[in-house]
Amino acid sequence: MIAAAPPFVCDPLEWIRSLTALLVNAGRAMLSNRLGGGGTAPVYYGWGTGAGAVAVTDTTLFTEVAADLATTTGTRPAGTASQATTTVTNDTYQVVASRTASAPGTVTNVGLFDNATIGSGALFMKVDGVADTLQANDTLGYTFQLKFS
Repeated sequence: MIAAAPPFVCDPLEWIRSLTALLVNAGRAMLSNRLGGGGTAPVYYGWGTGAGAVAVTDTTLFTEVAADLATTTGTRPAGTASQATTTVTNDTYQVVASRTASAPGTVTNVGLFDNATIGSGALFMKVDGVADTLQANDTLGYTFQLKFS
């Protein structure tokens, strides 16, 4: 089992391990929709095995895959959303998520979506530069944080 990595802290949208993290354009639209009382919360955790460079226009992960790290269909697990305090009370949206691999492979990018089905829903936040090599039954856990400052 792999221990949980340090949180992805988006303030200003960068990760503690200096990985590139990005609140994508669709995530910004999701936020404004949620403030207006619509939409679905971004709590579904996806992972990918492909290569690329993150951009605010991204709408998917690089080769998003299921738990077997090879199949490009299936579902994403839901994380647990909460408010956290970084500087002032409740200034951070936080999702704690984990997933267990059913086969070996290397995860290169992760993200949060507003839908459980791989290949659908809106991408909220994307992190690239992950290089976590997993064996079958290894669990990868992350804490995604979006701080409002």
